[in-house]
Amino acid sequence: MKIIKTDLPLLTCTYPISSVLPLEKTIFLDIETTGFSAKNSNLYLIGCIYCKESRYHLIQWFASSYEEEPVILQAFFTFIKGYTHLVHFNGNQFDIPYLVQKAAQYKLSHSLDTFTALDLYKRIAPYRSVLKLPDCKQKTIEIFLNVDRNDLCLGGELISVYQHYVCFPQEDALQILLLHNADDVQGLVALLPILAYCDLFNEELRVTKVQANHYTDINGNVKQELLMHLQLPTPLPVTISFGVSNCYFTGLGNTGSLRIPVFEEEMKYFYANYRDYYYLPEEDTAMHKSVAKFVDREHRIQASASTCYTRKIASYLPQWDTLFEPFFKREYNSKDLFFELTDEFKKKRSAFSQYASHILRMMVKYS
Repeated sequence: MKIIKTDLPLLTCTYPISSVLPLEKTIFLDIETTGFSAKNSNLYLIGCIYCKESRYHLIQWFASSYEEEPVILQAFFTFIKGYTHLVHFNGNQFDIPYLVQKAAQYKLSHSLDTFTALDLYKRIAPYRSVLKLPDCKQKTIEIFLNVDRNDLCLGGELISVYQHYVCFPQEDALQILLLHNADDVQGLVALLPILAYCDLFNEELRVTKVQANHYTDINGNVKQELLMHLQLPTPLPVTISFGVSNCYFTGLGNTGSLRIPVFEEEMKYFYANYRDYYYLPEEDTAMHKSVAKFVDREHRIQASASTCYTRKIASYLPQWDTLFEPFFKREYNSKDLFFELTDEFKKKRSAFSQYASHILRMMVKYS
C-alpha cells in the first residue's frame, strides 16, 4: 500500500460552507475502482481532502496490488474516526454503498452509517434545467463554474492503466492514477459554490426595490410588468438567466432581478359555498341568498360551483398556489391563479420578498 499526503495550496471558496457543515470534522471523498459492482471489481484508490488549521490537505491510499484492497480500506476507516461529515459527488449511489459492501466482504467494521453526508450531485440535479446543463456530471459542473482540471482522463479509461500497473509497476502510470483521483477530490471543494444556486431556490430572498415597467410586445400591444430587484442569500458565482411562463430571472453575485407580468383585465372570484348563492344571469354574477331572495325568481337561479363568482377589473399578479388570498381565476376550470395587486400590497416589502421566493420556486418546478 502506498499512502500519499499532499498539502494543498490555499483553496478559496466563495460559498460559506462553514454555515452548512463543520469543516474540521468533514471529509471530502472520492474512490477509484475497476468496475461498478463491489462484488466483481476491485477498489484500488481512496482519496480524501480534510481541513486542518484552516488549510486543506489531501491523503490518498493506493493499492499496489489487488491483495492490498482490504489494507487501504482499513487504513481509510481508521483515518476517518473522529470525523462526522462526508462530502461527495453521487456518493449515495456509488461510493458509499461500494465501500460498505467491501467492508462486509472483508468483515471490517466501519462508521460510514453515522456520517452526515452532503451529496453535491443530489443537491444540484433538480436545477439542471435552469442552469442549462447538458448533464449533471462532475466535469460538466466544473466547466460551468470555470474550474480548471489538470487531468483529462475519464475514470473508465484508467481501469486498464491500473490493471497494467499491477503487472508492470511504473511511476508514470501511478501518477496518472493519482492525478485523476486528486482532481476529482479537489473538484469537490471547487464545486461548493454551486450550492449558492440551491440557496437561491430554497432560502428567502429580500426585495430591495420594486418598480412597474411598460413595454410593447411583438404584436405591438402595450403590456405591464413588475420588476423586482433582489438581494440573494448567497453570491452566485456565474450569471444565470432563465424564464418560465413570462417570468424572467437574472442573477450574479449577491444581486438579481425578477420580471413578472402584470395582468390588467377582468377576473373572477369564486365563492366556495355555492349552495348559499343565487346566480343572476342578466348581471353575470352571484349573490348571497340572504340578499338575492329579494330578486324576482325569474331573474335568479341556484348557483353552481362554476357560476358562483363575482367579477372585478383590476391589476393582477400570477401565483402557482394560494400564496395570497383572495385568489382570482379567469374561468372556473382554469388552473392559473392570480391575486390582486392592491395599493395596500404595494406598501408591503416583506410580502414582495415572500412573493419573489414563491415565483422562483415555481419557475424551477415548471421549467
